[in-house]
Amino acid sequence: MGLFFSKYGSKLKWLNVAYFIMCLSCLIYFGSKIVFAGDPSGTVDYGADDSIERLGYSINFTWTLVAAFLVFSMQAGFALLGGFLQAKNMLGYMAHCFADGTIGAVVFWIFGFALMFGGSGAAPGLESGNLFIGYSGFFLAGGSYDVQTIMLWLFQMVFCTKAVTIIAGAVAERMRFAPYLIYSFFVCGIIYPIYGHWMWGGGWLSTLPYGAGCVDFAGSAVVHTVGGMLALVGAYVLGPRKNKYNPDGTSNAIPGHNLTLVVVGTLILAFGWFGFNAGSTLGATDLRISVVATNTFLAAAAGASAIIFMSYIIFGFTDIGLACNGALGGLVAITGPCAYVAPWAAIAIGIIAGAIMWGTVIFVETKLKIDDPLGAVAVHGANGIWGMLALGIFADGTYGGVSGLITGSGGQLLAQFIGVIAAMAWAIGLGALMFYVLKVTMGLRVTELVEYEGVDIHLHGSPCYPAQAEITAQVGPEFEDDTRERDVAILEESLARDASREKIYSDKLGRWIYAKPKGEK
Repeated sequence: MGLFFSKYGSKLKWLNVAYFIMCLSCLIYFGSKIVFAGDPSGTVDYGADDSIERLGYSINFTWTLVAAFLVFSMQAGFALLGGFLQAKNMLGYMAHCFADGTIGAVVFWIFGFALMFGGSGAAPGLESGNLFIGYSGFFLAGGSYDVQTIMLWLFQMVFCTKAVTIIAGAVAERMRFAPYLIYSFFVCGIIYPIYGHWMWGGGWLSTLPYGAGCVDFAGSAVVHTVGGMLALVGAYVLGPRKNKYNPDGTSNAIPGHNLTLVVVGTLILAFGWFGFNAGSTLGATDLRISVVATNTFLAAAAGASAIIFMSYIIFGFTDIGLACNGALGGLVAITGPCAYVAPWAAIAIGIIAGAIMWGTVIFVETKLKIDDPLGAVAVHGANGIWGMLALGIFADGTYGGVSGLITGSGGQLLAQFIGVIAAMAWAIGLGALMFYVLKVTMGLRVTELVEYEGVDIHLHGSPCYPAQAEITAQVGPEFEDDTRERDVAILEESLARDASREKIYSDKLGRWIYAKPKGEK
């Protein structure tokens, strides 16, 4: 810390720091003045008796909290997907993921949760709201200072932060950090909660007179379609990375730096998805959780399997990075219908999701000319839409009275279609307004120099992988020269033993990198 202040202390904007402290103090003061009228101790819900009813309540309460913990762990999975990016930008992407899970949580606590669940009556203190917006439960104070309400907040908060993190993958490697934080604020505080209210907070989508109303069990529309459409708008307004497209419009691949991280991140996300979907029962006494969990896994496996075979047939090899996105696409698609369909339908949904993911990646990159480094639009946006429609097709009527086309009911599919259109219109409309305002007022994109050298160093003060930089700093720049001379000497010795080979010098790397037979092209 002493080194930090000695280097940067003079540059700190102390007025901004003081302003932040003042705002935080006011927030704490006014929040403390709200009457605590709830049940923060849990005495109302937990009695001294050992009745079956109270035992069931306790089990459901615990299950929901454990599910929230699982969903929170998915933030690590999202961060590791940064392996798709260049090493010089990895820390910048991980900073976005970290900020979403922290700042986004605070915003959701202040007013996002109230806008989303106010008027739902889902827990104490959430009585005020209408079909379009809620307005009770601010700060988790007053009547909402209740163990049940706070449990619900925690579970829904981790959902909210995942929705905003989807966008991070589409704007990676070229977006400034400050406007990213501002857009994260608005997504967590306004865009996501209001649509969530329409679906989960007793809003107008849930009361549609078709089928059982628009249904989204765990968030194909609320989380993924909204997040995916915002990602689409953000990537479009921001523009592609340098050298992504040639003058003739063809695209260039920009390889990621570590697919190991991608595979591990995908597995972490898949594990956390059990909390995402099965946790949405909000109760372990709802034995449908076995169907939900099984459908979740089968859809992911089917999506990955489809890509494994398709990539082998088309390319002659298996693209594991693409297969990981196939698994994630299957998970996104099954999120909405997971409780309402049979396992065979989950397999079908996952296979189609894999194909949709691949097709959308090609369409977005080659036709729309939108640069989406992690494939967020394809994985989340396109498959969020597919998941909602799949519910209206494959719901078999065995749970919640939700029946789709396979049972001869077309009303549910109509309700799902309306929900999809509402999600797309809301996210694209508000997202375009938000991103364009940020672009005009403060700018969205880093400079060409920052993009060339990497956002890690310029925006966060350190490379994500600093080992080589630390060695160079310790032994001096001559270290690299010595290493290069050693490599050249070894190569020269090797070439001297084989006069039929010649060396190739790389101007980009500044060293000899290869020896090949003379005359070979």
